[in-house]
Amino acid sequence: MALSFYDISVPVFVRGLGQLSHVLDKGLAHAQASGTDPAALFNARLAPDMFTLAGQVQSASDASKLGTARIAGITAPSFPDTETSYAELQARVAKTIEFLNGVDRAGVDGAEAREVVMKVRGNELKFTAERYLLQFALPNFFFHVTTAYDVLRHSGVPLSKLDYLGRF
Repeated sequence: MALSFYDISVPVFVRGLGQLSHVLDKGLAHAQASGTDPAALFNARLAPDMFTLAGQVQSASDASKLGTARIAGITAPSFPDTETSYAELQARVAKTIEFLNGVDRAGVDGAEAREVVMKVRGNELKFTAERYLLQFALPNFFFHVTTAYDVLRHSGVPLSKLDYLGRF
């Protein structure tokens, strides 16, 4: 059975965001159970030059919605990075999933050769949509999902590998 371009993009992003939502829930539950201020986790980071947990969630949202929009040749919704609570982070994840679930499969399948152009730090990067998805969008997305998990784990939230991977 061959996988379609849609199958290796949109559902992968949706599943990853679902697991991100799950680990966020566990982080909030841990903070509440331990009497920790949830803001301490919200603002936690692994290193001074890295994004906070909130920044990692925002970046995972952006990576998935922009990645999908670029390969589908559509415009992604703009979400300002103004979240200040767990509820707002969860709402952002939910809005991102809603957008992804609304992307037309026909706009993604067959778009492997579509040109994707990105401006990064003043440089223009050109990819085919296939190369962009496999070599930039997916790795970037999973970097931020994994780092969000790691921030929570490093902060004492009892997470396991299955919290990241999910149930099959």
